[in-house]
Amino acid sequence: MSAPSATESRPSAQPRTRTRVSQRLWRSRTLYLMLLVPVVWLAIYKYAPMGGILLAFKDYRFSDGILASPWADPWYRYFEQFFTSHYFGQLLGNTLLISAYKILWGTVPSLVLALLLNECRVRWLVRWTQTLSYMPHFLSWVIVFGITLAFLSYTGVVNTALRQWTGESFSFLTSTSWFRSILVGSFAWQGLGWGSIIYLAAMAGVDPQRYEAAKIDGANRLRQMWHVTLPSIRPVIILLLILNLGNIMEAGFEQVYIFYNPQVYPVADIIDTWVYRTGLEDLNFPLASAVGLFKSVVGFILIIVANQLAKRWDGAIW
Repeated sequence: MSAPSATESRPSAQPRTRTRVSQRLWRSRTLYLMLLVPVVWLAIYKYAPMGGILLAFKDYRFSDGILASPWADPWYRYFEQFFTSHYFGQLLGNTLLISAYKILWGTVPSLVLALLLNECRVRWLVRWTQTLSYMPHFLSWVIVFGITLAFLSYTGVVNTALRQWTGESFSFLTSTSWFRSILVGSFAWQGLGWGSIIYLAAMAGVDPQRYEAAKIDGANRLRQMWHVTLPSIRPVIILLLILNLGNIMEAGFEQVYIFYNPQVYPVADIIDTWVYRTGLEDLNFPLASAVGLFKSVVGFILIIVANQLAKRWDGAIW
C-alpha cells in the first residue's frame, strides 16, 4: 500500500485563509460599518449618476428617455458646440484663474497658521486661535455672503466709513476689478483654520531628534521651520496640491453662484454656473453633460500628470 502523497496529506490552505479573513472582518466590524456610510454615499451620488454621461452623445428627448433617444450626429456635436462658442475662452479662463487663486490662498495662509500654532508655546492661546479659526468652516456660503454684505454693501461698514471720510461710496460687489478678490478672500477666511488641521497633524509626527540636531548646529526657530518642519511635511503638501489640481475645473460653484451677479459675469462666470443655467434653466441637458464630461476628463489628466511630477520629490499618491 503506497503512502499518501504530500499533496493529499496537506490540509487545504484555502479554508484557513477564508477563516482568517472572516475573523479579521468580524473583529473590525464596527470600523467597516462606519466605512459603509461613505461607500454608499459615493455609490449613490458619484457612481450612479455616471449613467448620465450618455446624454453628452444623445439628442435627448423627454418622451423617449436617455436610452431610447437617438444618438447625436456627429457624436461630438455638443463638444464642438461648446468649444467653438464665443463664451468658451471666458468660461475656461475664469474657472482656471479663480481655481488657481483659491489653491494658492487656500494653501499658503493655512500652512503659515499651522507653522505659527506649532511654534506657539502658550497653550490657551493655541486653543483659542484654533477654535476661532475653525468656526468659519461650519458657516454656509449664504451666511458668509451675508457677512460680506454687512461689510461691503452700500449701507455696509466699509461704505459708511468711506462716506464719512470722502463723501463717496463704492459698489464692491458689482465691480469687476474687486469681485475676484472678494471671492478668494472670503474663501481663504472660511477655510483658514480647517485647512491647517492636516498640516498640524503632519507636524506632530516630525521626529523631535531632528529639531535637537538642528539646535546643535545653531539653527534658530525660523531656520528650524525652514530646514526641518517644511521638508518633513513636504509629502503632505504635495499630496494636497495633487488633490486640489484634480478639482481645478470646479472653482467652487456654490460660492460663485451665491456671490455673483450679471454685472460681474465677465470675470465671475465659470463653467459650473454656465452648465447650471444651460442644463437646468434652458433644459439643454446634452450640452451640459458634454461640458461636465470635459471637466472630468481634464481633472483626471491633471491628477495623473501632477502625480508623475510629484514622484521626483517622493510625494506621489501611487
